Amino acid sequence: MKLSTSQANAYFVKPDTNAAGALIFGADPMRIALKRQQLISKLLGPAGEEEMRLTRLPASDLRKDPALLTDALKAVGFFPGLRVALVEDANEAVGPIITRSLAEWAPGDAQIIVTAGALKPTSKLRKAFEAHTKTYATAIYDNPPTRAEIENDLKNSGINLPPQDVMHMLMDLAKVLEPGDFRQTLEKIGLYKLNDDKPLSAKDISNSAPTSFEADVDDILIVVGDGQASAIGPVMQRLQAQGVNAVTLCIGAMRHFRTLHRAALDTTGRPQIWGPNRDKMLDQARRWGPVKLEKALTVLTDTDLQLRSAGQKAPTLALVERAFIRLAMLASR
Repeated sequence: MKLSTSQANAYFVKPDTNAAGALIFGADPMRIALKRQQLISKLLGPAGEEEMRLTRLPASDLRKDPALLTDALKAVGFFPGLRVALVEDANEAVGPIITRSLAEWAPGDAQIIVTAGALKPTSKLRKAFEAHTKTYATAIYDNPPTRAEIENDLKNSGINLPPQDVMHMLMDLAKVLEPGDFRQTLEKIGLYKLNDDKPLSAKDISNSAPTSFEADVDDILIVVGDGQASAIGPVMQRLQAQGVNAVTLCIGAMRHFRTLHRAALDTTGRPQIWGPNRDKMLDQARRWGPVKLEKALTVLTDTDLQLRSAGQKAPTLALVERAFIRLAMLASR
């Protein structure tokens, strides 16, 4: 049976325990892995792997010994409960082996869960799962998690549903983070809010969201954005002593000011800035405004070109420091 995206989301939350199995395929291995983990966890429960009710079968092993899958289906486990035979990284080469095992499947056998990369509609493996009356096939696309998926992940992380504005922040964060990073962020929020009955807040998210730069590099960017020209020299000396190079500083500054520029142009009321410096950066975006931020990006682009120039002889950190002083003076105008 072929599942649509909405049907698949419901299936992963409450899978069919009487099915013969499922095929999960798509281009992003991390998204596939997360869905596979969710499905197996729901089917077997938290102790499934410890109780040896999960058999992992890499596709490469299956090619060498096709009988492995049928043996895993028919094996009788020591512990009671549903069993799963997981075939990972499947492709068309092992398609006939999986198809034959599906034909031999009977109620009481282990479920066959198969993960694969992107499969064409003409794929025989895909067609086998879509046509079988007791199996499911779903494509996982490179889309951000839906609201329903985020709500389910919050529940699994032990977090109560937050207010509407905070949920919008989480949905925005899901758009800018990789799936694994977003899942880790939710787990971090769950630990952060452990034994805390207060509703999830924007500050909680900012404190838990990953930051783009090292803290010491963040320091100089906040100083520059605040227009503190006199404080730039001492911070630069500290960074130089730590071995931070000019290109790293310039790239970090470009990202910082691009983020401020996006926030300054934001019309949704939910600018996408994360991390412990969120409030400070939002204030900087308001004070600078789009026009001055575009000038700042021009200064940084010119500096980056100078740093990469083959004929550049001036000390590179001095070039970056001069650019930072110019930006700080621009901020105070």
